Amino acid sequence: MSESQYPSDVSGRLNTRVAHNARVWNYWIGGKDNYEVDHQVGDQVATMFPVIRDVARADRAFLGRAVRFLAGDCAVRQFLDIGTGLPTLDNTHEIAQRIAPESRVVYVDNDPIVLVHARSLLTSVPQGATDYIDADVHQPAGVIEGASATLDLKRPVAVMMLGILNFVLDTAQAQDIVRHIMAAVPSGSYLVLTHPTTDPDLGGEGNVAAMRFWNENATPPITARSRAEISSFFDGLDLLSPGLVSCSLWRPESNSPAALPQFGAVAVKP
Repeated sequence: MSESQYPSDVSGRLNTRVAHNARVWNYWIGGKDNYEVDHQVGDQVATMFPVIRDVARADRAFLGRAVRFLAGDCAVRQFLDIGTGLPTLDNTHEIAQRIAPESRVVYVDNDPIVLVHARSLLTSVPQGATDYIDADVHQPAGVIEGASATLDLKRPVAVMMLGILNFVLDTAQAQDIVRHIMAAVPSGSYLVLTHPTTDPDLGGEGNVAAMRFWNENATPPITARSRAEISSFFDGLDLLSPGLVSCSLWRPESNSPAALPQFGAVAVKP
């Protein structure tokens, strides 16, 4: 991949000398939108924490099950996907619009590579709509303002926050971000969230050293949290069965999947 593939306003923001989460995650799930530095850091993290590739794939599979559940069983027709990452197979709008073509989806990210790929690849069927906004989760008011151009915030919205709050290092700030965003959507809206953990019952101890290495060699910095800390993001919401569990164990489609150190849950705003 070469920076010359991107418009000048984007290539000027790229730093291909430092591994970046969106690209490393893309590498772990078998994508092609990454650089040698991403391979090096990704391989080292996987050596230190061998389940990380399984975590990446399980997180992606959780997204698919959650969107199918919300679009199908819950008749949700609006999705706000914050922390989009690089587009791959079965993105949120593709899953939702396969069930309900009229679904409207807004993607949010602030990575320059994601920006280019999202605008070219995340295209809607005629009956629905997709949009991409360049915004930072640390500034939730901007996220809501941008989303309101495509979504009707008087109707229920599924807020997707998969693997994004781990980049908000201060837990109180992360809680405030969730509260701000969920306050902007009506009753009957949903919060869909995944988050890495250090909890030993899910094998999360290995996250400690791996994340320390990541924070010294890649960007943006990341943190894992305990079950109790992650549970706090759902304060005021009603968790749907099976509650806050390893994302691989949330309504699995195969028998006896392995538990992984990545929590996942879906909750509804009463």
